[in-house]
Amino acid sequence: MATEQPFLPVLLGSDMNAYGMARSFYEAYGIKPLVLGRSHLTATQDSHILQFQEIDRLNEQEVFAPALAEVAKKYADKKLLLLACGDDYAKLIIKNKPVLQEHFTVPYIDESLMDEILLKENFYKMCDRYDFKYPGTTTVTADNYENFTPPFSYPIILKASNSVEYWACKFPGKKKVFVAYDEAEKTAILKAIYSSTYQDTMIIQEFIPGDDSYMRVLNAYVGKDGKVKLMCLGNPILEEHSPEGIGSYAAIVTTYDKELMDQVRFFLEDIGYTGFANFDMKYDIRDKQYKLFEINLRNGRSSYYVTASGHNLMKYVADDHMLNIEQDVTYVQDKHLWMIIPKGVLFKYASNEKLKLEAKKLISEGKYTNSLYFNKDMNTKRWVKLTLNNLNYYRKYKKYFNNKGLSE
Repeated sequence: MATEQPFLPVLLGSDMNAYGMARSFYEAYGIKPLVLGRSHLTATQDSHILQFQEIDRLNEQEVFAPALAEVAKKYADKKLLLLACGDDYAKLIIKNKPVLQEHFTVPYIDESLMDEILLKENFYKMCDRYDFKYPGTTTVTADNYENFTPPFSYPIILKASNSVEYWACKFPGKKKVFVAYDEAEKTAILKAIYSSTYQDTMIIQEFIPGDDSYMRVLNAYVGKDGKVKLMCLGNPILEEHSPEGIGSYAAIVTTYDKELMDQVRFFLEDIGYTGFANFDMKYDIRDKQYKLFEINLRNGRSSYYVTASGHNLMKYVADDHMLNIEQDVTYVQDKHLWMIIPKGVLFKYASNEKLKLEAKKLISEGKYTNSLYFNKDMNTKRWVKLTLNNLNYYRKYKKYFNNKGLSE
């Protein structure tokens, strides 16, 4: 039974992140958030803990603000908290922030700071200023890719600079992230990409050795007073390995590194950041340093791992902005295993034996969570879909997994 609250969270996107966020709000307040999406994905289907509304082309600028104004009119009796579940919606919220603030509470940074963080050349200057290490990085364009030679040795990572444009393009063999092991592979990948509608910049990065377990993910919440309130560091055990899922975490154990958290906290507070931030990095055994890949201006796709550890991420933003409750800073140290894959997949394909032992121990202690399986939101239809989804992971890993340190 939903509890009556003076506010309503409005979540943009209908994926696994949207479900984790809706579940967090429901667990904290007994509230059913409004979830807006272009299509209804499995994660949020047949759910009783959220209200779903389909809005065609919601991710397009000319549709976005008018559609949200209509939603605001319908819920005029509530304080509305607007949150993005993906990059495209986070950028749209920030670009339209002045207009949206007439109807919604918008806990996001301004466009000027977004440009500083998201434009790669600005981002790396920022990293240098705050002493964050990052992989060797260069760019290539549609004009010069045919004569391009990377300034570091193979293998190399190739990924689109403009993720919104890249999602919209189509070509055979498309993946979220590519690895090229030699010159011929690099040439073939770039030729395929630039034969499509994608004509923007590609980012070329040095490959940091190590399997999925060398990755780290950090989710933070910075209050409206500009002070960090919550930080939770995760150590992925396994990532997804299908072409559309590469780089998305499938299983995470919470971990702790005070020095790293202090560094990120100083950075966020010093640049005047507010709201959710999500950092992806990889530990480089060659120089024993974390190499920062990117900062997302929203909570990560796998961010329910924070709530699962006992620190409800959505409660932080709602207590701060909706209920004006003061908060102290928390660095999460509670151990927990979060996953969206079956245990059989995790233990078959993860290669870090130490983390696998830790995962088994946490499972035996009952300290594990699959964010999609919520016993207060289970019905026959949902159970069948989730079970089929789970079985599909066995097929996907069998087809796509290899152990070169990143998916093919």
